[in-house]
Amino acid sequence: MSSELMQSLQREKIVAIIRGISAESGDATAQALADGGIVFLEVTLNTDGALGMISRFREQHGHRMRIGAGTVLDLGQAKEAIAAGAEYIISPNLDEEVVRYGVDQGVEVWPGTMTPTEIVRAYKAGATAVKVFPMGSLGINYLKEIRAPLGHIPMVATGGVNLSNIREVLAAGAIAVGLGGNLVDKQFVKDGKFGALAELARSYVNEVQGAKSV
Repeated sequence: MSSELMQSLQREKIVAIIRGISAESGDATAQALADGGIVFLEVTLNTDGALGMISRFREQHGHRMRIGAGTVLDLGQAKEAIAAGAEYIISPNLDEEVVRYGVDQGVEVWPGTMTPTEIVRAYKAGATAVKVFPMGSLGINYLKEIRAPLGHIPMVATGGVNLSNIREVLAAGAIAVGLGGNLVDKQFVKDGKFGALAELARSYVNEVQGAKSV
């Protein structure tokens, strides 16, 4: 039985990734993404002030957004992220200690995996979904091929996903996509163009909703 968070992820299909933006612009960025209809927001721990952002976003947007921590590389970081209020943990790598800790704490962990072996190991360790990364290099055909034998394992495709291929990635079997710079446009953030960022977010949300109704 999939959790309420997983059901929500399957419905929303987009995880917006905040990486490397200043703490000062973080709040306005989160607000713009919320205004654009984004529900899942991941703050990577290699962003300055990430733990503070996670806590603030939970307070400010927790009623309608699901806030998680990304680039969680080890157990120490997982503990900090969960203490800060992360509702889920995403990694570029598979650390089974992190997965087990998440399971113990009742927090979903979606580790980074590339090979079929890693995908199965992550799932066996207790991951409710895996992040297939780097999707931009692996390509959509790769996703289709590994979905054939491993279709029972929910996969979040991350890397190289944009407005023109997001439907194709979802059609290839990803339950959701992780979107970094192609959605959270650093130039928009730097220039304070939060209205444009909200519009871009809305374009992605509309594209995904369109994909669902086809």
